[in-house]
Amino acid sequence: METWAPTDVPALEGSGPPLRLHDTATGRVRPTAPGPVATMYVCGITPYDATHLGHAATYLTFDLVHRYWRDLGHDVHYVQNVTDIDEPLLERAERDQDDWIVLGLRETALFREDMEALRVLPPREFVGAVEAIPEIAELVEKLVAAGAAYRIDDPEYPDVYHDVTATGHFGYESNYDLDTMLRFSAERGGDPDRPGKRNRLDPLLWRTARPGEPAWDSGLGRGRPGWHVECAAIGLNRLGPQIDLNGGGSDLIFPHHECGALHTESLTGEHPFARHYVHTGMIGLDGEKMSKSQGNLVFVSKLRNARVDPNVIRVALLDGHYRTDRSWTDEVHAKGDRRVTRWREAVGLDAGPDATAVVARLRTHLADDLDTPGALAAVDAWAEEALTRRGTDTGAPQQVRTTLDALLGVRL
Repeated sequence: METWAPTDVPALEGSGPPLRLHDTATGRVRPTAPGPVATMYVCGITPYDATHLGHAATYLTFDLVHRYWRDLGHDVHYVQNVTDIDEPLLERAERDQDDWIVLGLRETALFREDMEALRVLPPREFVGAVEAIPEIAELVEKLVAAGAAYRIDDPEYPDVYHDVTATGHFGYESNYDLDTMLRFSAERGGDPDRPGKRNRLDPLLWRTARPGEPAWDSGLGRGRPGWHVECAAIGLNRLGPQIDLNGGGSDLIFPHHECGALHTESLTGEHPFARHYVHTGMIGLDGEKMSKSQGNLVFVSKLRNARVDPNVIRVALLDGHYRTDRSWTDEVHAKGDRRVTRWREAVGLDAGPDATAVVARLRTHLADDLDTPGALAAVDAWAEEALTRRGTDTGAPQQVRTTLDALLGVRL
């Protein structure tokens, strides 16, 4: 699958402290410690309603990780999937009397446009589930051969499931209790009450073909993959048995990332699959949860069509810490607009106060679990001084402009 166009990232002098990020599995903010190549897998969209502000906030978060690792000198191998076959996509296509393939292609194209407009650095590999079906089926066959997976005793639909006891580690990533796991499984695409499963939480690996549903031939018989295993196969085959970061929204903590870890670790024996599991908070609208069912999603494309500066969207979303649930409001939007205007005025001056300190503060805040509110406040302080007290350093405005571009992805 084709990714979106890359954007140039200016190289800065020097570097900041190592990046520390919150790891969901341990519940602690810990240093990341990648080698020369930093490996990152971020779960992508199911393309039936891209790109709302929740999507945007998530991918902006991992764009900051990408940029900061690059600033530290790492080559970043970033992989992202597109779930272009799954129940939500099929259900939306049926509801709207649309072709599921056309729907997926259309929304994926819109997602690319939005990411490019927001200046999100593209992944090195952008992989659709459909194009990866042969490798997904191969992974499932290996799990069956290893005794970690089994066919359910159902003469009509003998689907393949993964035994959650296979590794002895299931539950370590989310740390949820059984009742919470069962509730989230039922709410997020699982089938904990299906008869015949060894364990209620066993995730689906291969769904035997049903009438009227898309299906593909494989050594498992005709069917299609479950949701979690697509990311396991795509990530494992491109990044290896253990990666530096597995990321996504907080709604992916369970069952998606828990089950993805189960799939990979059952084959490789490497534990944990990701050294950091990093999750972003949810974005609401005016204090209410933003959701498809509520019909209150705010889309990046609609904001762009209304001629909202993508820099404003980016800065407004970064005004809250990535791990917090927060709302998009008119005031958040307006504050982002005022901020970008003020910054643009400051970097447009012929001279300003020395920029060394603000560059160091930006790096320090970002290294501290992506403290974007602190980073934005540091730029605010420099801009205020530049506009009110002026300064004599003729290179400072351009230095701040370049730093904002490199680290925050804001091009003024």
